[in-house]
Amino acid sequence: MEKLLIKSNRKIEQINLTFQRFLISENIFKHRLIAIKGARGIGKTTLLLQYAKKFLPIDNSVLYFAMDDLFFTKNTLYSLAEQFVINNGKHLLIDEVHKYPNWSRELKLIYDDFPSLQVLFTSSSILNIFQAESDLSRRAITFELPELSLREFIELESQIKLPELKLDEILENHQEISFDILKKIKPVFEFNKYLKYGQYPYFIEGIEDYYQKVMNTIQLILDVDLGAIENLDYNHIVKLKKLLFSVATSVPFTPNISKLSEKIELSRPFMIKALVLLEKAHLLIQLHQSNKGVSQLSKPEKLHLRNTNLIYSIAEENAVSGNLRETFFINQLSYQHKINLPKNGDFLIDDKYTFEVGGKNKTRQQINTISDAYLVKDNIETGVNKTIPLWMFGFLY
Repeated sequence: MEKLLIKSNRKIEQINLTFQRFLISENIFKHRLIAIKGARGIGKTTLLLQYAKKFLPIDNSVLYFAMDDLFFTKNTLYSLAEQFVINNGKHLLIDEVHKYPNWSRELKLIYDDFPSLQVLFTSSSILNIFQAESDLSRRAITFELPELSLREFIELESQIKLPELKLDEILENHQEISFDILKKIKPVFEFNKYLKYGQYPYFIEGIEDYYQKVMNTIQLILDVDLGAIENLDYNHIVKLKKLLFSVATSVPFTPNISKLSEKIELSRPFMIKALVLLEKAHLLIQLHQSNKGVSQLSKPEKLHLRNTNLIYSIAEENAVSGNLRETFFINQLSYQHKINLPKNGDFLIDDKYTFEVGGKNKTRQQINTISDAYLVKDNIETGVNKTIPLWMFGFLY
């Protein structure tokens, strides 16, 4: 354990606090067992280390480690926690817990047996913490870390801090808010950069090989995370890759499950499951009609790639304005809000607000008769009344 402590102290000491994801500013770290879920490459490890540096003493009462450390070829997580507590350990920060086969059972035992110990752990977005081998639903508090928002991208790239906005604030005060933001940045310029390379922190290392790094992340999600968590064999993983790339070249579209199943050579039930897995992996987003009950076996009415950077990485030919606009809007609202497809308009948010998303010449014709309906336009800096700039929805977190 001594070597783990040395590595842990070094990593915490070296972590930079200049830019911090929105989640670290919230009061989430008061619980004894905390899960941070999210896709690969969006900053979960950095968040753990920043939490330690910002809020905890840098001493041997804090221990950070990743579950793929060679230490665990001969030691268990529980035995480490036991030894750590005996030596006055207070905070255990566990990275990539899904790489440890008995993670849920041992975390439950650690929680029950060591009440003085706080445990934070990260996991893949695919992992269903509450349907694992041991019941953690009454013990673990779970938070999701999404991709960088447009607001966070601007802060990370330009060191310009801008406010987080609530949806109701945008709907009620978007014109006044846009005037304030325009004093600091050119939002349409920043928005167009963000669509191409702003949703994963890789861009700070240079944008020349950004798409290759995104592709590498996709490969690891499919080859490592899905394979390990879902126990999929090589043949199924190959077909999942084929499915993702088939969908990527066609989205947004209403999928024909039978034709897709035949094309990918998967059974219909597994095809539905495959789409769910790709959504959990933060590679796809499925949308359903607002008046339909949704279950994991429901056929989606519409499919999108998870974010616009994936469009540019996987299928640049689909990087057309309409697809980019809709994908951005869905991505930014899906973290905090429920999204469905309405009868009229493009999107229904929280079963209340209808949005039509388009270019600067788009009209309200399709939503004229709907009371809580808003027109969202690309390539405008400010709006008026119920017409709102698209970029502003990138400030929701």
